[in-house]
Amino acid sequence: MMKLLMIFLALSFSLLATDKPAYVLYKAQGKKVTFAKMLKDLSTQDVVLIGELHNNPISHWLELEITQALAEKRQLVLGAEMFERDNQGALTNYLQGKITAKGLDSSARLWKNYKTDYAPLVHFAKEKNLSFIATNVPRKYASLVARGGFESITNLPAEEKAWIAPLPIAYDANLPGYQKMLTMMGEHTSPNMPKAQALKDATMAHFIFSNWTPGSLFIHYNGSYHSEYYEGISWYLKRSKVDIKIATIATVSQKEIDSLLPEHLLKADYIICVEDDMTGTY
Repeated sequence: MMKLLMIFLALSFSLLATDKPAYVLYKAQGKKVTFAKMLKDLSTQDVVLIGELHNNPISHWLELEITQALAEKRQLVLGAEMFERDNQGALTNYLQGKITAKGLDSSARLWKNYKTDYAPLVHFAKEKNLSFIATNVPRKYASLVARGGFESITNLPAEEKAWIAPLPIAYDANLPGYQKMLTMMGEHTSPNMPKAQALKDATMAHFIFSNWTPGSLFIHYNGSYHSEYYEGISWYLKRSKVDIKIATIATVSQKEIDSLLPEHLLKADYIICVEDDMTGTY
């Protein structure tokens, strides 16, 4: 009997040693946290910014899991960087059953990974009759700002300005995230590149806030860089309402995920840590 027990224990430890979790959740300071505890906190917020790595399947799976779970607790409004403001009509028509999925594909500028990564969120919104807000600035205006600064969009027609955060755009060039952009891109960038990023951040924040109502929870899906370190979208949301309750989630990748690397600490309230050899969706 003792021999059988020893064999059983040896097998158990062997299985534990080879266990490969797909991800580990951490709090900002690097302490591990359960999905349930994170969810409890998220359910008390006004806005949740889920920062993804765009081609990471764990990011996309958890976005849907978080959304489905929070829908059981709160009245939700959904929104995403992946839809630009001038595509709101097509998105709404799809949600209301006025056009098919094929019609949405032909009338909106969908990301190449839409079918695998974002369609499940849109389908959930349609199933639950939730609003889904296109929050991002049309890319052509970000391109204009990248080339010519904010001055390049001041004389746009009123109809086009309606797709952008109200002008003039508040901008703090000293925010670390915008400073980092200049450093990362080196000689291939200009002082206008962070302004284009700020235009996106400001526009997403504006349309989050203008579609949020007290008592509801707005869940927003965006690239991690747009909300890391409580800058970007968060910074602009706080300018609209200083006491708005925001929870942020970032996604990071590491070779080993059993502890969070110092470089990822404090990136967000919650950090999804995924192994860096995780298969990408594109």
